[in-house]
Amino acid sequence: MRVNFRTLGCRLNEAEIETWAREFQAEGHTIVNEQEETDLLVFNSCAVTQDAVRKSKNLIRKATRLNPQAKVVLTGCYASLNPEEAEGLGVDLVVANEHKSNLLGLSKSALSFETMPALATEPDETPLFRLGRHRAFVKVQDGCRYRCTYCIVTVARGEERSRLLDDIITEINLHHQAGLQEVVLTGVHLGGYGHDLGLNLYDLILNVLQKTHIPRIRLGSLEPWDIPDGFIELFHNKRLMPHLHLPMQSGSDSVLKRMARRCRTDEFLDLVKAFRQKVPLINITTDLIVGFPGESEAEWQETLNFVEEVQFGHIHIFSFSPRAGTAAAQMVHPVSTDIKKHRSRALHELADIQRQAFWSSHLGTVMPILWEGIKEESDGNPSISGYTPNYIKVSRPFKNTGAGSHQITDIRLDQLSPDAGSVMGSDV
Repeated sequence: MRVNFRTLGCRLNEAEIETWAREFQAEGHTIVNEQEETDLLVFNSCAVTQDAVRKSKNLIRKATRLNPQAKVVLTGCYASLNPEEAEGLGVDLVVANEHKSNLLGLSKSALSFETMPALATEPDETPLFRLGRHRAFVKVQDGCRYRCTYCIVTVARGEERSRLLDDIITEINLHHQAGLQEVVLTGVHLGGYGHDLGLNLYDLILNVLQKTHIPRIRLGSLEPWDIPDGFIELFHNKRLMPHLHLPMQSGSDSVLKRMARRCRTDEFLDLVKAFRQKVPLINITTDLIVGFPGESEAEWQETLNFVEEVQFGHIHIFSFSPRAGTAAAQMVHPVSTDIKKHRSRALHELADIQRQAFWSSHLGTVMPILWEGIKEESDGNPSISGYTPNYIKVSRPFKNTGAGSHQITDIRLDQLSPDAGSVMGSDV
């Protein structure tokens, strides 16, 4: 059977479809991409915002329209929060988040498709290459114990559950054996790993460093209050990539209080200072929400001042939209759409300046690049791009005799590309 996996949303969704792809392939099914005919479509949906819900529904309708002969399995946060509505989209099976660990078994039972011995693929072939992936997202935990006032994911994902260390180690080693050079440890509440096992994030990373040999280990989004003792010292091992995405959500302490966030701006500034002193190349990135209910002009200015002081390598910017089922959706004094647009534009401009400044500070240095994708440029010549350990995007002309996807080579960082979307590099 030909199986196509699609997802919308977070890295955890990515990790889950990678796991399902391996499971389906192990039973003899073929993983296909969007351009190929498919017999089964598995869609992992998102519901973090109302816009994500709309996109999920539109993508499902489009997929079923383009693949009328395919069976469709719908799972993810949208399917969990709106099961009756999801069933009305013309799908064949809805699998809630609490049951998605058995998605293959439930699909086989409900849709009555056959399995066969895993002889259809090469023994060491990873389905991630068929999915167009160049790094593996490894799910280490699910769920969250906190209740930020804007977040619906804690409702959709449920209580925290951590995977066993041995299972995580085994998965990473399988990825490495299959030819992947990098894994990203991810979860809904990554810093909560081991809360239910008597462990913590330090224990997880230390075990991964000691019991695997994959060249690159990267971390997904990590709440700034979750940094355990000894964590900074782990970065002395060069296999742990010097990039931390620490979602702050606001640079105003009064807004953070309304959001029920557990980190204040002075604590964040101290944390960033400590990391930059001990991990010189580290790239600190963040998430910020613009126009949270009641955000005054003074609070907005506090956020701008905070961003100026931190100097982030990249910022993911979201304009607040009320999400039914969250406390923030009931808050008074909403910020107007026009003000949110104005603040979003201003923050994007500042974020671009900071990103380019961070990238420019590395020009002239030589760094190892994990090459990922080859594409044809507007002049008809191919180029290849990849990332430094601290997640700077680097590109250079592709030579058939040079490095290809999934290889790591040293490159000199020369200049920003004309569109400032990457750094142009050259062979050492």
